[in-house]
This record gives sequence, structure tokens and C-alpha cells, in this order.
Amino acid sequence: MATIRDVAKRAGVSVTTVSRALNGYSDVNEKTRERIKEIAKELKYSPNLLARSLVMKKTKTIGLLVSGLKIEGSKDNFTYEVLCGVNDCAGQLGYELVLISTDSQKQQEKTYNQLVQERKVEGIILQGIKTDDPYLEEVLKSDIPCILIDIPMESDSVGYVTTDNKDGAKSAVTHLLDLGHKHIGMINGHSQAFVSQERLDGYQEALQEKGIAFNGSYVVDGAFLEEKAETETAKLLQKHPELTALFCASDLMAMGAIRAAKKMGRKLPEELSIVGFDNIILSAYSTPSLTTIAQDRYQLGFEATKLLTDMLEGNKGSKRKVLNTTFIKRESTSENHN
Repeated sequence: MATIRDVAKRAGVSVTTVSRALNGYSDVNEKTRERIKEIAKELKYSPNLLARSLVMKKTKTIGLLVSGLKIEGSKDNFTYEVLCGVNDCAGQLGYELVLISTDSQKQQEKTYNQLVQERKVEGIILQGIKTDDPYLEEVLKSDIPCILIDIPMESDSVGYVTTDNKDGAKSAVTHLLDLGHKHIGMINGHSQAFVSQERLDGYQEALQEKGIAFNGSYVVDGAFLEEKAETETAKLLQKHPELTALFCASDLMAMGAIRAAKKMGRKLPEELSIVGFDNIILSAYSTPSLTTIAQDRYQLGFEATKLLTDMLEGNKGSKRKVLNTTFIKRESTSENHN
């Protein structure tokens, strides 16, 4: 296996020049740099990443820290799609990726700074954190570069990427209102999720613009879980038989809502229209197929990585990115004739 000395000898330069050329230092002539790169490629020279990290005090490694990773949420592929976006962008930019898992209990046992330092990562992308998790406050106080996914908060070393959840939810409910529905329920996520509050805000704003009073008893939490949403939908429809439409804050919960409505004998969409949020793969194959609000989970991960690497490389610019949603009309909504 070729060494850095072999490359230097073939190029007729010093080992230091080879090292500085391959590590991107600006004091190396561009023609020399390109020649060194070509020789390194010909000799199949692979730099010692550990040695390089010790010299440069940089590991070129970032972490994706996921909180609350559970099998129950696997149907929506959210984490997987975000991971793919992070992985692809990191690879394109020459960074290694480490996946780190945590939960509310583990956060009590080890501080955020300890966890990050143990993994030898330069920066973190954080997904799945709850409003009451210990790490949220620690992240905002830490000087470790971090990009939050779906948590719109900033500090000197923290930025975020999110979807325009409020506008997406508003589009969903406005669609139902335009179809003549006036009694619209909402199956929300849970109170510890930032996106739940934003989607509730969008729901309320759509009603307000149409002059319809908000009814708090029309809103229940399904915890972003299919079975929980099925149970809560059944209770909601029994308590409020006047409801002719539901907005569900995730497609997975919409699947549960569809199942509950069918068990109660409600015809879809003739007697009950349902809109979801996410556009997961299953939404196109449900019966009826689900009208939904699409968000790009892959792009969330990709953009988070771009922002994080910009921070790590000292590039000045915005530390936030808000992605637009897309409304997708399918078979689960229709005009209200009641």
C-alpha cells in the first residue's frame, strides 16, 4: 500500500506539501495540487484519517442523533428518509456519518456534551427531540455546532431545518372547508412536539379565516401512532357525530382514523372526509387513497447536513431553512352534502 512518502517522491515535492495539498490548504499552487491528487489516485494512496484528524484537530465526522427511535414509528419511514438525506449530502461533502440513538431516559444518565465528545463528532443533527427533553436546553447552551430538525430554535451554534407545518395544515383544512365541511375534527400528535403546535395553529387559522369558531373538543391527540389514533378517532366520532371531516397531523394516524371510521360504518369519503400529513408510501395505497400534505423528509436531512457543514467550515450565512409542502388530492375527501 502506497504511503504519503511514495506520493511525495513521485511528485518531487516534500511530504508536507503533499499533506497540505490533499488537505485543501490554500498556500499550495493549484497545478501542483492537481498533480499530487493524480499521483495519489494512481498509487491508490489512502490517507490515514485518524492521523489526519489528530494533526488537524478535525474528524470530518458528523452525528445524526435520533431521540425516541421505536419500531412503532417504522411504517412512516420518517427517520430512514431523513437518514438517507443526511448520508447522501455528507458523502458528497466528504464527511463520515455516525448514527446515535437516545431517548428521554438516556438523556437523564449522560449529558449532551458527554455523548457528543465520546463519539468524536464535529457537529450534530438532532431529530425527534421533545419540548421537555433535557437535551434541548443543553443543545442551546452548548458550543457544539448543531442543526435541529423540526425544532425552530436558534443560538450562536445552533440552527434548524423544518417544514412549513402551519401552512401545510392550513392548506389541508382549507381544502375541507372549500368542500363545504364546517364540522372538522383534528387528530393531532402530542403536546411535546413542536410540529403538533404548528399544525394546530394552521388548523385554527384556516377555521378563523372562514369565520368558523374553534371548538377545542374537536381536537384529540393520537401520539403519531396508528393504533392510538384509531382509538381516539372512535371516541371523537362517538362524542361528536356531527363531524363530517378530519384533519390528521400524520398519515399514519390517518390510517388509524380510516380504520376507526370503517368499523363504525361511516362511508368514506361520502360521510367522512379525511386528510393526512406527510405523504408516506402507504397513503397512496390505502382504501380510499389518502388526500394528504406532502413534506420532503429526504430534503430535511440533506438541507440539515448542508447547514451543519457550512457552520463547521466557517461559511457565514443563514442557519435556518424552511421547506414548502405540497397538497396532494386523492380519494379520501369529497364535498359535504349534509
